[in-house]
Parts: sequence; C-alpha cells; structure tokens
Amino acid sequence: MLKCSNITMRFGGLVALNRVSLEVRKGEIKGLIGPNGSGKTTFFNIIAGALKPTEGNIEFMEKDITSLSPYHICHYGIARSFQIPRPFKEVTVLENVAFGVHFGKKESFSDSAAVKKAKDLINFVGLDVTDDTYPTELTAGGLRKLELARALATNPILLLADEVLSGLSQEEIEEASLILQKIRVEMGITIIWVEHIMDVLMNVVDTVSVLNYGKLIAEGSPNDIANNELVIDAYLGKD
Repeated sequence: MLKCSNITMRFGGLVALNRVSLEVRKGEIKGLIGPNGSGKTTFFNIIAGALKPTEGNIEFMEKDITSLSPYHICHYGIARSFQIPRPFKEVTVLENVAFGVHFGKKESFSDSAAVKKAKDLINFVGLDVTDDTYPTELTAGGLRKLELARALATNPILLLADEVLSGLSQEEIEEASLILQKIRVEMGITIIWVEHIMDVLMNVVDTVSVLNYGKLIAEGSPNDIANNELVIDAYLGKD
C-alpha cells in the first residue's frame, strides 16, 4: 500500500532522516517507535505532504505522491491525527468533524449529509457530546477522540496516528487502543501508529519499525523488536 524509499530530510546541517525505507501492507497496524528526536514526526509530515523530502520518494497505492500537496494527499486517502490536538476552537465539535467530511474528499456533500456522517463518527469514537459542545469543553481524552474523528471524516484508507495515548489516564489509554483496533477491523483502515507507551502498542500492532537518530535500525514483529539488542540499547533500556 505505502512504500517509502530512501527518505532523507535535511534542515541545514541537521539530518533528521537518513535514507529511511519502509513499506506498509494493506490492513495492518504498523508501530513506529523511537526516542524523542528520532525523526518520527518528521516522517509523518513527509508522508502527509507538510514537508518535501530532500531525497527519496513515496508511493501510495502505486502512485508517486512525493511532491503532492497535503490536500491532494488527503484526497488520495491518507489522513493524520496530531500529537497536540488542533481543533477549530471557534466552532462546535460537530462542526469540526463536519468540516473534515466536506473538505477531505473531492466529492461534495450536502450540509445535512456531512452532519449525519459527522455524528456517526463522533459516536464511533465514543465521544459523548451534544451538538452545541465546543472543543474547549473537552477533556484530554475527548480531544484525542476528536482528533481521530476529524481524521476519519476525510474517509481515509491509511491513518497516521500520532501519539493518541499521550496525556491520557489508564482507562482512557485502554479505550483509545481499542478504538484503533476498531478502526482497522470495522472500517478496514490501515494504520501507522507512533507511540511511546510500549506495553500498549506492542499488544496491538502487527509489525514495528524503529527509528534512532534519523535512521531505521530495526523492523519486525513486536516480539522480535522487544528482543532486539540494538533497540534495547537505543530505546527500551537494559532493564
């Protein structure tokens, strides 16, 4: 489904990504892990079109999307959630999600159709709000759910999920991980998941890719990665 080849990103003299190549199969949940500053968010920004790589190329569904703008990439079927939620605070939760329905695809939707789909997605992620609830009224867990609902509103076939568990309680963490699994099973969406909470991620994903200092140092099953000496030294810790 997604093939990233020799992705390199330089910011002046800083090499944020150094010839990173990885593939994502349709239907899988792939974990992308690594220490802070290892290049994970930069990699997401490149896939989503917010950054253009210095070198390398990206193919999605056998189309080269390397030089496309973010809205074109969204129309092709790639959506992302953000580590720091970025809702439109001036409008309601429902309107936030409805905007995604309206602008996430080339197809046009009537206002009533967009609102109906938005309500369905709000219910799907388990967000308990009224039509008049604003993002400023939501908890951290509620904002995470809103991020997912807004991404899903664009009708993606690939979701880039960026630290959806950050700042959540243990109960909310368990709920969010179940939502990701539900997105894959019930909506058929492939997921790349960046996360720091390893014990949860390792129980959900099919495969894991590990970045360190901008380089891909390991790939494999969760069990393989948990026992990989390079990963243990770089990230997980000897204990």
